[in-house]
Amino acid sequence: MGVDTILTAGIDVGSSSVKCAVIEVGEVGEVGEVGEAGEVGGGAETLRAAETEPIRRRDLRAVIAEGYERALAAAGCARADIAYVATTGEGELVDFRKGHFFGMTTHARGATFLLPAARAALDIGALHARAIKMDAHSRVLGYRMTGQCASGSGQFLENIARYLGVALAEVGALSLTGQNPEVVSGICAVLAETDVINMVSRGIAVEDILKGIHQSMAGRFVRLLAAAGATGMVAVTGGLAQDIGLLECMREDAARQKLPIDLQAPPGAIHAGAIGAALWGAFRERRLRQRTGRAA
Repeated sequence: MGVDTILTAGIDVGSSSVKCAVIEVGEVGEVGEVGEAGEVGGGAETLRAAETEPIRRRDLRAVIAEGYERALAAAGCARADIAYVATTGEGELVDFRKGHFFGMTTHARGATFLLPAARAALDIGALHARAIKMDAHSRVLGYRMTGQCASGSGQFLENIARYLGVALAEVGALSLTGQNPEVVSGICAVLAETDVINMVSRGIAVEDILKGIHQSMAGRFVRLLAAAGATGMVAVTGGLAQDIGLLECMREDAARQKLPIDLQAPPGAIHAGAIGAALWGAFRERRLRQRTGRAA
């Protein structure tokens, strides 16, 4: 089989932002096998572009269109060049999609692309978190999700940061400096926010408040991973993956619980869902071409 490539796109419509990724997939052999370097069937996969577009109360269709066009421009291609557009998350508004994939499936696939040794993923989104156990071929073997309470979510942490007058990007570094973390309710977002208000009135240092919140969130996430049967390397994905304070608290909690996991946040973790959607889109497109005998 001669070398041929296809371009596919993944669009992850979340609660606070839209993530878009463009993937180039090279020559493939047996469709569906995932190799050691993030390959499907021995064919090289290259991330051409990945973009994030915040929603910020704007019209969601406009945000999707803008994010997608930015990703295409960054990848140096046009809409007509994309063989398959796949969505995940709340992708119903993407009327030009060719297929849709469940979030657990796309985050598992995106996690193994970004971190080939990962056998579990922890996706921390704006409204929920989920632990996913998968095999080397990105097949989901088990999962657990947080309940409806938002105290373990990105939106909750963003609300707390706003109340404390801290930029979300600064939260992780500040948390690392906390020496006397305050206990925060890990059960209810309302109770946790009340705890924070009381702490501020008592003059508790911001870094100690943030570390206490991170410890509370970390405990929930590590229990989630344990319930999903996670072992070995875990890829942390989603909007909070780059929060270094939260990541450190999770590592400390996992060590206390003697859970045999290695938590890693790979670069581009926020785009894992979109990347996974694009990769599964490439898988489906190859299958369609094999069945119809079409050339790439």
